[in-house]
Amino acid sequence: MFSIEHEFDATVVTLVDEGPAPLQEDVIISSFEECVTVEQFDARTDSTQKVTLSMVQLRDLMAALDLPEGVYALREESAE
Repeated sequence: MFSIEHEFDATVVTLVDEGPAPLQEDVIISSFEECVTVEQFDARTDSTQKVTLSMVQLRDLMAALDLPEGVYALREESAE
């Protein structure tokens, strides 16, 4: 299950783990104009872990999900 909320400066997607136990904490993805953050509470450290991706890193991650194992470099397409 997931939810989508549009806030003043970000779109926030929350992913809820509904699978069999043990379940993971919710994952909160916030998309800003210049970056995307991924946050999840870590019960072992009693703190929230946060990763920030630039838009270029996010683009590369999205491409990587559909590619086989290997090393890649995406090229910018020129607008003509």
